[in-house]
Amino acid sequence: MFAAIGIVILLVMVFGGFVLAGGSLGPVLAALPLEMMIIGGAAIGALVIGNTMHELKALGGGFAKVFKGPVYSDQDHIDAIALTSKLMKIMRSEGAVALESHVTEPDSSAIFAEYPNLLADAPVRDLICDALTLMVVSSGTLDTNAVEDVIDSAIKTQLHEMEEPAHAIQTLADGLPALGIVAAVLGVIKTMGSIDQPPAVLGKMIGAALVGTFLGVLLAYGFVGPMAGRLGQINKHDQQIYYSVKQVIIASLHGYPQPLVLEAARSGLPPAHRPKLTDLLDMMRGA
Repeated sequence: MFAAIGIVILLVMVFGGFVLAGGSLGPVLAALPLEMMIIGGAAIGALVIGNTMHELKALGGGFAKVFKGPVYSDQDHIDAIALTSKLMKIMRSEGAVALESHVTEPDSSAIFAEYPNLLADAPVRDLICDALTLMVVSSGTLDTNAVEDVIDSAIKTQLHEMEEPAHAIQTLADGLPALGIVAAVLGVIKTMGSIDQPPAVLGKMIGAALVGTFLGVLLAYGFVGPMAGRLGQINKHDQQIYYSVKQVIIASLHGYPQPLVLEAARSGLPPAHRPKLTDLLDMMRGA
């Protein structure tokens, strides 16, 4: 929503200001299609050269996420804490073996069934199940630090996957001004080939060439660069769900009381999205 509003504001202010200053949009609009073809085509070609199909699909998803917003809602973050806490409560009270049916077959688990969004989300589901499966097969005797290392490795891999689209979009933004110069240089070459034309014709041709530089800079700093930054913000919001899961598991394995376990997970969430500790405690008392 905000991304779309920002785009409208940008276009209105840039081109509205140009018109109010006495400029004519005619030459810009006339040059726009071919300049966009050169710059946009070069950008797409560069992306294809530098990425695999998997990364290109992720890149498309990254652009979509800029407009859709975070994958995980505030409730999803709370549910992740609650789900993991319930599983760890079973482990403490009944032993690691009691978790086996829940973590090896989550689709059949009554606990996972309470949280359909998380059950359908493979990264979060697998992070929980894989870590707790280790406890099941070792009968709960694994060293807590070793479990934490394994979880950290899994989170690091997932975060790298999430952050790649933002890096690719930022790389594209960095290259767009240069691609705009490429389009402008081609326009200048075209103009030099028509140097015998009258000044009025040459002026239009030079103006069309400069549209390439203008578009490259505008796309880089007005559109693509801010999108990369916004995607980075969204990713940081979504990444917190993995750290919440980790905190619940590790704090529970250390034997901390449940209020401290919940606080360890809750405190890592951004203040604007952080639930009250009393709300989490009330929720777990009713579990």
